[in-house]
Formats: sequence, C-alpha cells, structure tokens
Amino acid sequence: MLQHIRIVLVQTFHPGNIGAAARAMKTMGLTELVLVNPRMFPDEEATRLAAGATDVLENARVVTSLEEAVSDCVQVVGASARLRSLPLPHFDEPDEMAADVIQNAVTAQVALVFGRERSGLTNDEIRCCTHQVSIPANPDYGILNLSQAVQILAYEVHRAWRKGEESGFAYQRPLEATPPSREQFLHFQAHLGRLMQESGFLTQPHARTEEQLQALFARAQPSRKELSLLRGLLSAFESHIPQK
Repeated sequence: MLQHIRIVLVQTFHPGNIGAAARAMKTMGLTELVLVNPRMFPDEEATRLAAGATDVLENARVVTSLEEAVSDCVQVVGASARLRSLPLPHFDEPDEMAADVIQNAVTAQVALVFGRERSGLTNDEIRCCTHQVSIPANPDYGILNLSQAVQILAYEVHRAWRKGEESGFAYQRPLEATPPSREQFLHFQAHLGRLMQESGFLTQPHARTEEQLQALFARAQPSRKELSLLRGLLSAFESHIPQK
C-alpha cells in the first residue's frame, strides 16, 4: 500500500531539501519520489542530506510538469499553508487526509504534492490537485521547512497504515523486554513456593499467600531477563538453607 503513495516536489530550489525529504520519506516507508523541474538535481548536497536514503534519490523521477507527475493518480493532495478560493475538498488535519489517502492507496496510485520553499504551489498547480491539506501550526509563526512538511504528512500516512489490521506492523521492543513463556513463569512460581516452604516462611500449605505472591509477580510483568535474575536470587537464598 505504501508503494502506491508518491511524494511530488515542485521546483525545489535547494537540493539539500530534496535529500532531506528523501530521508523523511524512507523513515516512513515511502519510496516513490517525483521531482518537477528541480533547480539542481542530482547534487552532492542532496546526497549528503539524504543520509541512508540515497536509494530513494537514485530512483527519483524528474519530470517537466505537475500534470505529468500525477497523471496516473486517483487522488492528488496539495500541501498548502494558505487557504485558496478554489472549491477543492480541504483537510484541516493531516490525520484526516492520511486516513483517506490510505483507503485509495489500497488499489491505486495517490500523490502528496509540495510546492516551492518560498511560495508554495501556484493556483494553477492547485488546480491539478483533487484535495488540499494544511498542517496546523502556530498562527504567528507557521513556517515549516519543506522536508519538515514532508516528514509530518509522511508520518501521518504511515500512522494510518500501521493502524490497519492488515499492515502487519511490529513495534520494536528491546530484547531485554521479551516476556517469559508460560512454562518459564510456572517454573519460577514452583521455585518460589518450594523456597517459601524450605525457608520456614510457610510452615504449612497456605494457598492464599502463594496466590497473592503469584498475583504480585503477574502484575509486575517481569521480562524474561528479569525473571532469570529472580530465579538466580532464589537459588542463592536456597543455597544458604540448612539441608535437613
């Protein structure tokens, strides 16, 4: 689905912004970049600021008009800080735009269009769009760098995609946070119960006390590594209990 979402930059002046936009795209899983009449491209500054996203730059297409860049798209969303009098559907919030774009991207190509650094998109270019979107910002200083705008909208698109049931997105977890298996937790509980008996903490079976301690550790949700540390602590205590 994300492969159907195209980022279009119109007449970008600073090549570094192209590289930074490519980096913003790749972090959100977007790979298709189309450049409309960039002032300088390819360029070393674009490559430098792309960091590890040079593959996005290498596969970028350069075209001579916005019409050519979006002719095969079923939805074209122009990013604009200024409200226009053109009667286009307008998204006040990027997340609303992203939800709509994701639905269309299931089966067809869509485009997010960004204008020049200083002046944005012209009215004629807005007419090539099917929708507009604005990024709400400080009304006294709502100035966003081109790559920042790309990053925000790309993030919202990725967020809408990963929330879908079919995305298969897996959130990163540190290895140390891996939860223990049920078997490992049962072994810990048995070890704890045995030590309570051997240490004299329990002089007779007392299921209620064991249940409370088991509930305590269940609420704590120790990781696999933490449970291993607890098992080691129990073994250390156990070694100091006099053998009968």
